[in-house]
Amino acid sequence: MEGLKLKKALTIFIVLSLVVLAGCRKAVEEKEKKELFSVDFNENQTLRYAFTSSREIETSWPSGSSEKKGNVDKNFESVEITVAYTPVKVDLYGLTTIKATCEKIRASRKPGSNKTKGDAVVHFGNKSYTFTVNPAGEIVDNSELYELIRQTGKKAFRPETEKGRIKEPDMLWDYITTQWFLWDSVASIEKPADGVSIGQSWKSKLSIPMPMVMRQARDVTYTLDEILETEKGRLAVIKCSFSHASSVPEDWPIPYTGKFQMSGRFGFLMRYRIVELTGDGKELFNIDTGQIEEYEHNYNVKLKASLRMGISGNPEITIKQHLIMKLLED
Repeated sequence: MEGLKLKKALTIFIVLSLVVLAGCRKAVEEKEKKELFSVDFNENQTLRYAFTSSREIETSWPSGSSEKKGNVDKNFESVEITVAYTPVKVDLYGLTTIKATCEKIRASRKPGSNKTKGDAVVHFGNKSYTFTVNPAGEIVDNSELYELIRQTGKKAFRPETEKGRIKEPDMLWDYITTQWFLWDSVASIEKPADGVSIGQSWKSKLSIPMPMVMRQARDVTYTLDEILETEKGRLAVIKCSFSHASSVPEDWPIPYTGKFQMSGRFGFLMRYRIVELTGDGKELFNIDTGQIEEYEHNYNVKLKASLRMGISGNPEITIKQHLIMKLLED
């Protein structure tokens, strides 16, 4: 009788062990499974995205420098954008041509505002341009957007006088950041034909929109964290972490040309230096539809600057940046 009980217990143990091992093997297989990411479009099916770029800016003035005497100034600025993307020519194995139209755009700045005219970024409103993108999400031809950025950059300047060119505050870099890098998390995969497995990471660079004139970049590390089964399809959860990049790609657009002086508080300061940039974010990419559905990026930038006119002291600036994007329902 005892032998029978022992045999029964041993059988149960073996069965349970096999179940556990099968479960572990399945989990390993799922983790190592490669998923192919491709950006897909249906001809004349418009995709509408809402973007928001906002930042809180704190400027700490060194004690004894000018009349500020150690005060901390706080400012806030944001821009809200809605862009419609309509495929006009679709090639599943080649280049797809997209027409983008900025349907809505609104900028705000607190405290105060640009007294001479509205923020130049609003001039993107109702403007359209076409670009081409390959199945990997890489934008191959962005020349029309580049030219529109250059033309809109001219709107940021006051009418020229004997004092020279003076540029008003603007959020043009925010528009560039939201539009130039829309599919970057997919387009930057090094070997897209090999697919991506859960836990795999890859690197890229993204722009840093700033309230002062600085052409800077952030290094980004993307990681495929998990894949969710939803009614809309399989959603790839892509996590990202940010740090300050030591260089900026030369082919990124620049909205301004020539020499000029910036008005306002950030024209009063000079020699801006990024001390630290840290942050993270998350993106959702629908593997089945081939569409990025949303993202949220949050990061902090710490800078030091110098005062003009030979005044001693190094003001410290902290920027809390928030970028979000969401695919709107039809």
